[in-house]
Amino acid sequence: LLSVVVLTGLGFYDDFAKITKQSSGGARSFVKLSVQAALALFIGLYLWHLPSTRELITEIMVPFYKYPVLRDAGLVGLVLALLTIVGSSNAVNLTDGLDGLAIGCTIIVSFVFLVLTYLAGHRTASAYLQIPHVVGAGELTVFCAAMMGAGLGFLWFNCHPAQVFMGDTGSLALGGALGIVAVLIHQPLVLMIAGGVFVIEAVSVILQTGWYRYTKRRHGVGARIFLMAPIHHHFEKKGWYESQVVMRFYILGLLCAVMALSTLKIR
Repeated sequence: LLSVVVLTGLGFYDDFAKITKQSSGGARSFVKLSVQAALALFIGLYLWHLPSTRELITEIMVPFYKYPVLRDAGLVGLVLALLTIVGSSNAVNLTDGLDGLAIGCTIIVSFVFLVLTYLAGHRTASAYLQIPHVVGAGELTVFCAAMMGAGLGFLWFNCHPAQVFMGDTGSLALGGALGIVAVLIHQPLVLMIAGGVFVIEAVSVILQTGWYRYTKRRHGVGARIFLMAPIHHHFEKKGWYESQVVMRFYILGLLCAVMALSTLKIR
């Protein structure tokens, strides 16, 4: 919860800078990434330091496999936790470009982790499914349920045409929260499956930016892979209505959620 408050403050600073015209683009990317990385590093080191949570960092779990693929790999686990939290926070932020898109996908992923956190905190269920048992993970189930409830209330007013917007204040915090929950139940890589829409959005921006800079340096003129990034704007440029893009991304998000939940039994 304290971590979510920090990310909310970072997002508020970014939005406030834009609204008050202190900076046309809000907080600088370097500042945002530095705060996110420092927070994620603190969380990783904190979990690594405590004997009761050390295995969350030192043992590396992958989807569709019931045993850790690496043991006593603290540095690898620390890097993975950092990438999960920072990546998730920014991916949700990039997805927040159309009415209802980011919050709808967040609700879907929150449901997946509501199930996963409940099972991880239940000794008998986790033993039966052969997933890591995390003492106290049931508290995260309450948190995920709260995210879903708040998200549904927000979506009522955020669906097209939106009356309210989350801005970076909401998107950075929600994305970071999902990343932190994934780390706390030893399932950071499952988040990449459940949040497939967020991954696609983030990758589209990385590819677009990287290719543009490469071609501009190589040929003097920057080329683009997509008509516009993040990729939801690409489909708008292709002639899809905003509601079409959002609904089809919801469908894709549900498919990713089913695939993520299937990791519980397909091993």
